[in-house]
Amino acid sequence: MHYYHVWVRSDHFRGHDPLTYCLSEELAPGSIVQVPLRSERVLGFVSGEVAKPAFAVKPITSRAGLPALPHQCVALAEWLQKFYAAPVGVVAAQFLPNKLQAEASPDQQAQQPATALTDISLPAWTEQQKHALNTITQPDTYLLHGRTGSGKTNIYLELARRSIAAGKSALILSPEIGLTSQLAREFQRPFGNRVIILHSQLSASQRASAWKHILTASSPLVVIGLRSALFRPLSNLGLIVVDEAHDGAYKQEQAPYYQTLRVAAQLRSLHGATLILGSATPPIGEYYLAETRKKSIIRLTELARHKTVASHEVMLVDLKGRSQFSRSAHLSQALIDSMSVSLQRGEQSLLYLNRRGTARITLCDVCGWQATCPHCDLPLAYHGDTYRLRCHTCGYSQSPATSCPVCGNTSVVLKSFGTKAIVDEAQKLFPDARIMRFDTDNAKDERLEHQYAQILDGQADILVGTQLLAKGLDLPKLSTLGVVLADTSLYLPDYTARERTYQLLTQVLGRVGRGHVASRAIVQTFYPNGPLLAAAINDDWEQFYQTELAERKQYGFPPFTHLLKLSCRRATAASAERAAKLLKLDLERQNMPIVIDGPAPAFHEKVNGKYQWQLVIKARRRSYLLAIIGNLPGNWTYDLDPSDLL
Repeated sequence: MHYYHVWVRSDHFRGHDPLTYCLSEELAPGSIVQVPLRSERVLGFVSGEVAKPAFAVKPITSRAGLPALPHQCVALAEWLQKFYAAPVGVVAAQFLPNKLQAEASPDQQAQQPATALTDISLPAWTEQQKHALNTITQPDTYLLHGRTGSGKTNIYLELARRSIAAGKSALILSPEIGLTSQLAREFQRPFGNRVIILHSQLSASQRASAWKHILTASSPLVVIGLRSALFRPLSNLGLIVVDEAHDGAYKQEQAPYYQTLRVAAQLRSLHGATLILGSATPPIGEYYLAETRKKSIIRLTELARHKTVASHEVMLVDLKGRSQFSRSAHLSQALIDSMSVSLQRGEQSLLYLNRRGTARITLCDVCGWQATCPHCDLPLAYHGDTYRLRCHTCGYSQSPATSCPVCGNTSVVLKSFGTKAIVDEAQKLFPDARIMRFDTDNAKDERLEHQYAQILDGQADILVGTQLLAKGLDLPKLSTLGVVLADTSLYLPDYTARERTYQLLTQVLGRVGRGHVASRAIVQTFYPNGPLLAAAINDDWEQFYQTELAERKQYGFPPFTHLLKLSCRRATAASAERAAKLLKLDLERQNMPIVIDGPAPAFHEKVNGKYQWQLVIKARRRSYLLAIIGNLPGNWTYDLDPSDLL
């Protein structure tokens, strides 16, 4: 009899060690099996053989008639569990489909010979692109810092061609389904049926079929997908690309709460592959790590289009000057005039308003003053139920100001409007225009990935949306960009607010000025002279980076510390606060070299009828945070290396 450690695929199993099962047959690591777990049978995979234990064990029910998972998958699972202190059942679920028997119709791709590799027809390389390709020659991590329109995608295509030619697969990650579809079209031209597309809109049978195709493929593939594609059973991986590497969607917000860039780096190491982190606005932490670890940072500042003759200008509109908003409460006259010209020319306009989160904004409508925390220098969120302004990082609170402490004016207001209000404004101003809105309220058939072809064909005159429209899209007919409120994400009470604002502004401004048509960007803001806005407009990454890095160091935020967010939910606010205070006292008694911020109500204080409070732990060494997780009470949740503290 043989005894094996099995990683069971079950969200109900919260243990941090694999379970032991037995079988008379010899099994290789990675073998896929079915095992009994309590009253059900679940899938799992073998991580290795062990000695006969002192306790009774259950037998493995059956073995799947499939190849074993690649050894890199088993190693990645073991690393993921330790690095994020995640339950085994949740980790195993990342690597195995829900049910292997959930099959679609026969997989036509698997039955056909792989598309022959041919030369890729790409535009002539710029000197900077040539330098990038000449630099990326050895398996390592490379940060590709390229402005929007600099041709990063063409570099990905050439690197994928090199990988396929060497007999190795390529993994291309995208943060959004809409961008996945766009990337897939680019890669299918040269690679044909080698391209496997993965995203959350696939049915269970389609996901299972694609998973089996990857596991059993005899030829190298190009897998394009969202962050979960990291865990697909690719056995010989030569290239990993994380496109739009700065994007917040790369953080998994449910257990195991992983950060895609960290997992991609570990996967690169296991395969001896090349990892490309591509972004016009690299994450500050990643840029700092690349500098300190002497990794290659490749800068692309030139547009990839060689014959760029179309003009482009950026205009700032001060939102405090209400005389410019005589026809619309939200769209300035300059923006309306530019949209009219675009309509007359048969071109497109894009109105961008980022409404991420539910933060309320407390500011002076005259001078632009905003209520911020004196300890964290972060915006204070207004709580109408208690009539208090709160910092959701350290717990500081104060009463709202009835008059502006800077100019003395009583015009202290809450500002809040969204994309639907902008659509209404645009329809009133341009009743004959074809308007499309893109945000998280869209029905399935209205989503960007389903409408992108129609947009390219010019079937929309005005696009209105959130950050879904800011990321990586190339819209040749777009000539007017309106940033309705450039400062929105600055009002989020979080240490990443300035970085998000810079990233989103740079990304959305990159939708125009790409050399297709003459274009104009109208940026509406309460801070027309602000240094952050100037850095985004002028693509002054270095100035922004150095300023933000100094502030992070001053206040003890990443990349200078590791963070752990601990959360509890209780039936009443008082009981949640009491639990948070008791845990803080317990942590303080342990005398670890950590800093504890809070307790404080979570940004979303009431969730599903429960009140949520949190503690934020800062430590120089990650091991202290792992120790805290190991002794955490069972009714607490944790997020190690959170992307924000909201």
